Amino acid sequence: SSNMENDVSFKFRQQLLLISENLVTEDVAALKFLCMDLLHLSKLEGVKSAADIFKLLMAQEYLNAEDTFLLAELLYRIKCHSLLEKLGYTKEKVQEHLHEKGRVSPYRQMLYELSENITSEMLKEIIFLLQDRLQKRWISPSALDLLTLLEKQGLLTKDNVQILEYVCETVSPDLLETIGCYKKAKVDGGFLFQLQAGLKYVVLEVVVLLSFKNVLFLTVGVGVFCPYHQLRLQSLAAESCLLHTDQNPDAKPFFCTFFFSFLQTISSYKMDGPHRGFCLIINNVNFNSSQRKGSCKDAEQLERVFTWLGLDVRTYTDQTSGDIIKLMQTWQRVQDHKDRNCFICCVLSHGKSGAVYGTDDKLVSIRVLMSHFTAKQCPQLATKPKLFFIQACQGNNIQRPVYVDADGPTPDSSSMEERVFLSESIPEEADFLLGMATVDGCVSFRHTEEGTWYIQALCSKLQLLVPRGEDILSILTQVNEDVAKRVSPSGTKKQMPQPAYTLRRKFIFPIPTAPPPS
Repeated sequence: SSNMENDVSFKFRQQLLLISENLVTEDVAALKFLCMDLLHLSKLEGVKSAADIFKLLMAQEYLNAEDTFLLAELLYRIKCHSLLEKLGYTKEKVQEHLHEKGRVSPYRQMLYELSENITSEMLKEIIFLLQDRLQKRWISPSALDLLTLLEKQGLLTKDNVQILEYVCETVSPDLLETIGCYKKAKVDGGFLFQLQAGLKYVVLEVVVLLSFKNVLFLTVGVGVFCPYHQLRLQSLAAESCLLHTDQNPDAKPFFCTFFFSFLQTISSYKMDGPHRGFCLIINNVNFNSSQRKGSCKDAEQLERVFTWLGLDVRTYTDQTSGDIIKLMQTWQRVQDHKDRNCFICCVLSHGKSGAVYGTDDKLVSIRVLMSHFTAKQCPQLATKPKLFFIQACQGNNIQRPVYVDADGPTPDSSSMEERVFLSESIPEEADFLLGMATVDGCVSFRHTEEGTWYIQALCSKLQLLVPRGEDILSILTQVNEDVAKRVSPSGTKKQMPQPAYTLRRKFIFPIPTAPPPS
């Protein structure tokens, strides 16, 4: 029995050591910060590695071989999801148990989320604003260090976040939403808030006072709630619409229309600026050993549709892997993004799992491509929606029928293809959407004259459904249905697109005044 216990303990420590070796300096700093309410600050200051933190948690009996949930929660919060499997967890399993077993306080979550959204430029501005309250010549290497210092000086506590509101209102008002989420959580009342790190929801706060016979009056304001209470709110409003309509039948349709149109407006991304945004189209046609016939048809159709939707479209043809990276770096630094509502990038090429090919037959990771536009890499697009549409195979294991080419290179049966899950391709932070022409490991089809199934369906559904006020996820669901119904000329090959997203709100294109281009 003693030997078995020793064996279990040894294997558990092996697991912890392996996890520690996979965490970089920034991850260790994040773990230290999230543990500040659990471990004494003086002990945390001596931490050099993740293993040091694990040792402290074990000493305080927060962590042992039988109960690893706290560590799973910490890895989840710092978005090291791939390490969860070493503890026998998945991201979904952690989410399921957070409500009952989570130990990281809403206050600590709120501060950490703020730090993740503070860019280096914002940090410099915040330090400038607080210079009189900071130690002389103190330079913060990170947002977490600044928040820790404010806590040490007593300027920031779980009951007093005024200093954060002051600097955020000046530097980036969007960050006030995160603080608003936390403050709502502390208020007892009919609508309680459950904080979820990384997510922000803005809905109507509606107070409806009902008598048994009449809807007496309604007050409307802006509030911040989690998805559960958003649904409760909508349900209450719908119920109030339907109660006792015999008393005032004319009021019901007006109230319903007003409430739900206003709800949609404030829970959607801002898209009413003078400039919609840039749309890049990378159209790779000519490769060393092949030609993607029909791709120009896709590029032309995309250009017409996104121009119609108000975007400034730029098309780049036959880009090598190096050209694609340079292009992303160039657009990453474009200052004009700050005056735009969104950013869209379409890539038409060959591909394989988690990547697309340049015309030099070298791969570019989709994650690397998208990561150029995170809030830290491209502050001008922070909090704004960034949409990527990838028309490329994600596998190459089937024969290509006549007139229908697979968007992937000629298969090499001797090589095993490494798979990349779609969730690993999209950046972890908010406000991204990745629309893939096909699921991982499969081909996508392209007619040599009419273009690809996916891009043609996408353009068709945008033209049909944008004028109806549909949001982008509803449109992509219709694209899935359209493509799924198609079959290759042989009648045996099918295709299913796949979207992934971290959007926080609905993305709805303003309805163009001009008719659709086709």
